[in-house]
Amino acid sequence: MATVNEARPVGLAALIAKFALSLPSPAVTSIVGRGGRKTVTTDGHTTEKYSMAYMPSDDLVGHLRFALKHEPVDLGALAGVFAACSPRELEAWVRKEPNGAYARRAWFLYEWLTGATLDLPDARGVAYVDALPPDLHVVARGSPSKRHKVTDNLLGVRAFCPTVRRSARLVSFKGEALDEEARALVAGCTPDLLRRAVSYLYAKETKSSFEIEHETATGARAERFVAALRSVRSFEPSDPRSLVSLQSAIVDPRYAARGYREFQNFVGETIGGYREVVHFICPRPEDVASLMSGWADMAVRLRGATDPVVAAALTAFGFVFIHPFEDGNGRVHRFLIHHVLTNEGFTPPGVLFPVSAAIVRDRSGYDAALETFSRAIQPYIEWRWTPKREVEVVSDSANLYRYFDATPLAEFLYSKVEETIRRDLKEELGFVAVYDAAMQAVREIVDMPDRRASLFVQLVMRHAGTLSKAKRSLFKELSEREIAAMENAVRDAMQENVAVGDRERSTPPSSS
Repeated sequence: MATVNEARPVGLAALIAKFALSLPSPAVTSIVGRGGRKTVTTDGHTTEKYSMAYMPSDDLVGHLRFALKHEPVDLGALAGVFAACSPRELEAWVRKEPNGAYARRAWFLYEWLTGATLDLPDARGVAYVDALPPDLHVVARGSPSKRHKVTDNLLGVRAFCPTVRRSARLVSFKGEALDEEARALVAGCTPDLLRRAVSYLYAKETKSSFEIEHETATGARAERFVAALRSVRSFEPSDPRSLVSLQSAIVDPRYAARGYREFQNFVGETIGGYREVVHFICPRPEDVASLMSGWADMAVRLRGATDPVVAAALTAFGFVFIHPFEDGNGRVHRFLIHHVLTNEGFTPPGVLFPVSAAIVRDRSGYDAALETFSRAIQPYIEWRWTPKREVEVVSDSANLYRYFDATPLAEFLYSKVEETIRRDLKEELGFVAVYDAAMQAVREIVDMPDRRASLFVQLVMRHAGTLSKAKRSLFKELSEREIAAMENAVRDAMQENVAVGDRERSTPPSSS
């Protein structure tokens, strides 16, 4: 066993250094040194310090065994290590320990990631072991690899497979049973009330999704997006034609795509009118088809196989990172969230969670979640400006988009789903219920036209149960006694439903 006077990297971090790989650091890195066990998390990155008793042999097998025993699996790092190492070392390890769990997992992951077959006979007479330890990862429903006696519980396929660590936040979110909470909210609603509330939720999601892109959803564009949202259940993401049709339906017809992009694109901004700043470089055009094919296979694999919100995060964020179209990627990305949550039965039938509204209220959190990916890979993409001031990627970077840690993205989406259930859905159902009760009570006092009664009710609801002095001039036909009685009626309706919050509406919840 090697000894050192100060801490040194072990596991995957040591292998990345050993083979001089140009790869992002794993989300969790390990060091061994004098002193006790310690965990330090800084800016989302975790360093696990182990005592000297944990020091592995300083070779491929020693560090790989340590990584598979103690660290979350980082497929991108493993792909780089397996491409650089000698397969003979892995073969020798498995022959020496044919029944060893770590040796068989390394063997399985090597053949799964590389597509190559090691010179080894199939494993026999040994119990299956999971490819991903469930205590460290969110996993998919497993399928057996008989050759290795390993259960493949990875979240994706070789061509596209993010990983998600089993973080304390995700465990907590899962334990809250948010889907059951949402179903309980809508269970007591009448069909008419739910229909009108959901109609507004669709409009709210459309407006917010465009707002994230600093655009305004008006007229035909808004109608097309609402129509798309209403078709989430029948949408088929594994069919490229469905994605192209969706993109064409929600963008300006001049920018409708006929297929996946065949040019390099990036996300950036122009500063001072002339200086282009690059924030995110998208995959090379020659990599888009294979990445999208892998992404589609992952989307199929995830159906009914893992946590629905995690599945939605992998599907939606995975798509937007590939950025297969010139325009509309962000809106398709958020559409995919609804598609997965609906088809996985997480969203109550006929309901939509306006997740984009929660994102609009937390733009900085959304940007930070996206940057956990973009900032991690950007330093490892070699690119240059062409004479035409276009970006050209000159390195093989496909694996950076193929294998990544999606834990922060799953945590972010879960937090927005929680918020939209407990705020937006609850408030909207409460608003419509109060509105209906208030409208009925107001009409019993004064038989007003619908538009006048609706305006009165909304103005009073927005102003904490009173009609402001500035707005009284709008109802000159009413006496002070009538106004006071109608205010009391609205307040009574509001007090009966505590779910109503202070927020603006552009239109009343029409019963038509």
